[in-house]
Amino acid sequence: MNRFSLTHLSNEVLRSDLITKAARENEATAELLAHIAEFDERKLYLPQAYESMLAYCVGELRLSEDASKKRIQAARVGRTCPGVFEALESGRVHLTGLRLLAPHLSPENAAELLAAATDKTKDDIERLLAERSPRLDVPAMVTPTCTEGAPGHLGNTDPQGVTSAPVAAARSSDRVTPLSAESFAVQFTRSHEADERFRYARTLLGSRVKSNDLAEVYDRAIEALITKLEKVRFGACANPRKRGRERRTGSRHISNDVKREVWIRDQGRCTYESESGRRCEARADLQFDHIKEFARGGEATVDNIRLRCPGHNQHTAEQTYGAGFMKQKREEEGAARAAAKGERARIREEKARARAQKEAESRLLPHEEELLPWLGALGIRNGEARDAARWCRQMADAPIEDRMKRALASIGARIGRTMRPVSPSNA
Repeated sequence: MNRFSLTHLSNEVLRSDLITKAARENEATAELLAHIAEFDERKLYLPQAYESMLAYCVGELRLSEDASKKRIQAARVGRTCPGVFEALESGRVHLTGLRLLAPHLSPENAAELLAAATDKTKDDIERLLAERSPRLDVPAMVTPTCTEGAPGHLGNTDPQGVTSAPVAAARSSDRVTPLSAESFAVQFTRSHEADERFRYARTLLGSRVKSNDLAEVYDRAIEALITKLEKVRFGACANPRKRGRERRTGSRHISNDVKREVWIRDQGRCTYESESGRRCEARADLQFDHIKEFARGGEATVDNIRLRCPGHNQHTAEQTYGAGFMKQKREEEGAARAAAKGERARIREEKARARAQKEAESRLLPHEEELLPWLGALGIRNGEARDAARWCRQMADAPIEDRMKRALASIGARIGRTMRPVSPSNA
């Protein structure tokens, strides 16, 4: 018998069962979120070889990425704000509503805001939040939409197949859709400047690429970008130099030849493995990590360097030195960075004040400006005339004849090398 076939149930039993199942689902969801919150707080996904809670939910719990993000967001706010899990369990606030409320919830307002959102629809909660946190009006505009027969294209398409968008379109239009095992449909919107750069790149390729083969231009551009980034990341090049000089012992520096070999050996992927043998799949923001810690004499050699994602690099350090020690180190490093940032800001402010003061001092006063036409009529260049006029700064009430004499005397003093050097301060 198919247990999912419910045709034998009476209307009353079906109604009662439906209400019961819905209540149980709310309870199960609330309990799931509480578990996610605590699991996330303890970072227990790291020993299981997942770089983040999101990766764990997708890979281990088999949730979709969107469902995972929604639950993690609600779980995190539920851990800090009282009443969130209870509101979800009782059905007073649904999961989508919690996701809308999450950015606005705090321990101080949670009870009041959850009460206001009780039994509200998604639209009701959006209006509630708009009333409490009004935003600026959106500008009036008309955005081109997909034309019939050309799905996935925004804006106007020229005869060669290049799509242009006159205004910035919603980023939600960016997507990659599998078409087959070997091909993907890519849709995104580029700015006018990016469109011009793309057209210029296509022009430079000339006859090597067909004029309407946008995918080939895109592929060549990505290939060139990868080559450039690999060179920046670990000095990749067509003919790398063979190891010549011996490495300095006692140095934290990791040479490019070591980075290249480690990257190829580890296949550009985090090397952390769980006890069950699962290897972390992280490929972004990888760090070159010492297997034997540098602080304990570990050298920057191929055999002693591995790739680790930031999460597992930190996790391994906590296992070695202790979570408390690493927390203290992070706090000290954070304080040092903040102090350095503050010092840089102070230096910038001092330089700005010095520039402003210098500009103020170089700016001529009205009684000094008055001399420029007269000095210019004598054939004195503007820069030299301005320098001479500044010698009259303390002579605002003096007749113009006396000021001119002082200015001309300063020029003569600078020209006459046999005289003692004179400055406005000791003149």
